[in-house]
Amino acid sequence: MATTLTAKFDTRREAEMTVERLVQEHGLDRAKISVAAAGDENTAGEDVAGSDNEAGGPSPEQRDDAALNGQVRVSVEVADDAAATAVREAFAEFDAEDVAAK
Repeated sequence: MATTLTAKFDTRREAEMTVERLVQEHGLDRAKISVAAAGDENTAGEDVAGSDNEAGGPSPEQRDDAALNGQVRVSVEVADDAAATAVREAFAEFDAEDVAAK
């Protein structure tokens, strides 16, 4: 029986790094993973990270329009204990919060 593990991340970068780890290093099917805003509004997370950071010069003016409207939720459907362990480890590695299983 499949289980879905979910977690919330403060940045889009942390969520994307988690997905990358699960797909590339653990071989999970990308179609079994979803990434979405944890709330009702579009969001890139709660904190500036990754491409939302100021770039080194020379570059255009710094942007301040990142959609920082809440956390990013990652959900992963797993079929066995080994996959669930890999997901929990990746969640922990990238500072997930509110980890839950359904």
